[in-house]
Amino acid sequence: MRTVEYIRQGEATQVLTLREETRRPAPGRGEVLVRMLVRPVHPGDLIDVEGMPGQPEQQSGARTPGVEGMGVVESVGANVRAPRPGQRVAVFPAPGTWRDFVVVPADLAVPVPGGVSDEAAALMLVNPLTLRMLYGAVEKALRGRAGPVLQTAAGSSVGRLVSAAAARHDLELINLVRSTSGAEKVREVYPSQPVIATCDDDWREQVRLHAGERGVQVVLDCVGGAMTQDLAELLADGGTLISYGQLGSGTTSLTALPLMTRALTVRGMSILHWMRRTPEERTQDVAFAQELAQSRPDLLEVAAGYDLADFKAAVEHARRPAKSGTVLLTTPRAAGSGHGAGR
Repeated sequence: MRTVEYIRQGEATQVLTLREETRRPAPGRGEVLVRMLVRPVHPGDLIDVEGMPGQPEQQSGARTPGVEGMGVVESVGANVRAPRPGQRVAVFPAPGTWRDFVVVPADLAVPVPGGVSDEAAALMLVNPLTLRMLYGAVEKALRGRAGPVLQTAAGSSVGRLVSAAAARHDLELINLVRSTSGAEKVREVYPSQPVIATCDDDWREQVRLHAGERGVQVVLDCVGGAMTQDLAELLADGGTLISYGQLGSGTTSLTALPLMTRALTVRGMSILHWMRRTPEERTQDVAFAQELAQSRPDLLEVAAGYDLADFKAAVEHARRPAKSGTVLLTTPRAAGSGHGAGR
């Protein structure tokens, strides 16, 4: 059994190592053992490995990255009726998916719908569930008003999901990307949505022009860092900035933002808080994710796949600025396993 792990935080390609062991974990009561086949390399996975400025170092001890992925149920513990051995499942939250086998609670092993590829199944949960949480937060922030809503990193995997949802629900959306080429790609897919490249010196003026007199009501931001101050300045009075990532460099102090004078709201959101949603909400979220994987697999784009042992190359690819889609870490199916992939 292979496991990617790190003992201390630092540059991912330097602190991550591959460990081989012969002993597999065993599922306990209400748990299943999943033979992992595909796992994504999410930005949050790398943040966990490398840490964030100003945040305390994680506790010592070996840790394995990853929170989601797709695999086949190998065995089940007591009191587990579903899923059954041999069934394809997507798992989340499942800390430590960058290994060949993981044990997860049976109710967090989501059956993969027929016809959904292994690759799409590996991306079926985190980003679609993030979309559901973000969209709910936007609706709450708008309080029945019309947009516009400004989103950063519109070319990212989550950004593309937000754009698709905005087009479907007639949400007035303004997209920000880093480069002119990135803007062209987003514009080709969603020609009705304004797309602005932040490499342009006048990108702020372009946002204000598209927002009009109402101004930007909500910002969806996964960049953060030094850009936060610019985004707050673009908000209309009473607007809301929803922060759900930290892709950018630098920092912005809350005291530098005109929160009181302009009645601005800053709200943080993390997919790691998804388990705090009610059981009914989580059931609806999972059903949405399964349907999305079946009907719009194009929105679960894959940039490239690497064997688990090639994790360093995968991390480097995941960091490429012009990357489109999500990088995956794979494990070959065991010879003679007999479980179809449903491609």
